[in-house]
Amino acid sequence: MQRVNSKRNNFLSKYQKKQLPLQTKYKSTMTTKTSNRWLSYVPVVFLILSLSLVIRLYGSDALAGGSQIALLFSTGICGLIAVFCYKMKWADIEDATFKSFNTITASIIILLLIGCLSGIWMVSGIVPTLIYYGIQIIHPQFYLLCTCLICCVVSVMTGSSWTTIATVGIALLGIGKAQGFSEGWIAGAIISGAYFGDKVSPLSDTTVLASSMSGTPLFTHIRYMLMTTVPSLIIALLVFGIVGFSHELKDVSLLNEYTETLSKTFNLSLWLLVVPIVTGIMIAKKMPAIAVLFLSSMLAAVFAIIFQPEIIAQIAGSKEVSNGALVDGILKGLYGSTQILTGNADIDQLVATRGMGGMLNTVWLILCAMCFGSCMKASGMLQDVAQIFTKFTKTRTSLVGSTVASGMFFNTTVSDQYLSIILCANIFNKIYEKNGYENRLLSRAIEDSATATSPLVPWSTCGMTQATILNISTLTYLPYCVFNIMSPFMSVIVAFIGYKVFRKQPVIEESQIPE
Repeated sequence: MQRVNSKRNNFLSKYQKKQLPLQTKYKSTMTTKTSNRWLSYVPVVFLILSLSLVIRLYGSDALAGGSQIALLFSTGICGLIAVFCYKMKWADIEDATFKSFNTITASIIILLLIGCLSGIWMVSGIVPTLIYYGIQIIHPQFYLLCTCLICCVVSVMTGSSWTTIATVGIALLGIGKAQGFSEGWIAGAIISGAYFGDKVSPLSDTTVLASSMSGTPLFTHIRYMLMTTVPSLIIALLVFGIVGFSHELKDVSLLNEYTETLSKTFNLSLWLLVVPIVTGIMIAKKMPAIAVLFLSSMLAAVFAIIFQPEIIAQIAGSKEVSNGALVDGILKGLYGSTQILTGNADIDQLVATRGMGGMLNTVWLILCAMCFGSCMKASGMLQDVAQIFTKFTKTRTSLVGSTVASGMFFNTTVSDQYLSIILCANIFNKIYEKNGYENRLLSRAIEDSATATSPLVPWSTCGMTQATILNISTLTYLPYCVFNIMSPFMSVIVAFIGYKVFRKQPVIEESQIPE
């Protein structure tokens, strides 16, 4: 409990205190925007139109450069309006942008380490071993259901959707492909389970941040959130169960081909599972995520040299196993793209890795998205746009609906779930207090929207990260993330029913609150 409270206080210091100076510094500038407020909508409209055009032109390749350019152009338009129409100083905009980068530094380092981890876990044989035994244990009809539940358990234990997807998620992806499931359904089950834990685990960053920013005790927030999170998960499990039971494995020999090819290519051994077990122990000890990812990658590198020396030499481009080839192969497995030839094109694609270098497009996108979000926030335009939602707060249902819509909107504009949580809390805190509602209603609505829908936005930090880790485009898996899609709707439905929604004091007329 003390560790959780300490983590909560750290988040308050890290995020809330960083945001307040920005709001104070630019407050005088924001208050001068009495006329021409419609200009605040121009950057957002331009971004939506340009991203729509880029996605139409490039499809799943839109995140390889086109989306970044659209974000930078939108940032430029926002900056020009702020300087020439709202009379802001360009130095102030730059200052706000640089300060916003401080909030994502740790995320970028974690992202790069995840690239190392996913690469070295593959070439060391850890992921192939998990796939090999998983194919034999998990029946195809129960695959989607088991995948979602496994990711639920792991994410609750780790408190991180990113770590869950980068470890067991990749292994489950290989099992699903071998059993003939489409990439969309596989990724949907993995992400649904991973974000269940991201919402309810006391170790989750977003859970701690949402409770802290709304002033709700952490475990009060978690218990209250279960009223919407559990029904959303049950619906997701029902959908995945129905789809799984209706799935027919057309070619049983495909499973045999996968297992035989993997066993011939890699030196599979139960000893390789020591690495994920040790990783799990480090997570259970609540070690920092960066330390866990680094140590796990280094341990996997040692196991790769012991169990897969021929593959490491092949990656290095050497026909002989030597010390130089092993060092070269390990480094390439950590930072670069690898292609292991197995004799099966599908398996070749499955075991191919991109390492740390494969995350650079994601980092590029995150930086561009943060430029746009920080410019919009510093200029006060984001607050102007948010007023669209705050106007519809007369009833309980419309208040929660506006909060949910704001969380989803901020995910698409500031492109970061942490900033979305902070902005929603800052905007709606006083509105909930004025209407006499408990803070836990606000914290739940924020998590049901900002956290749950973050991986569904292609240019957001979460959306791009999951697409990169799984090598499946966001638009491909989006329709199948049942839990993430249901969460914001469930928040509004429970608010409409009024279950466990209490008011501290009758500030507004009772007739305004629906039964």
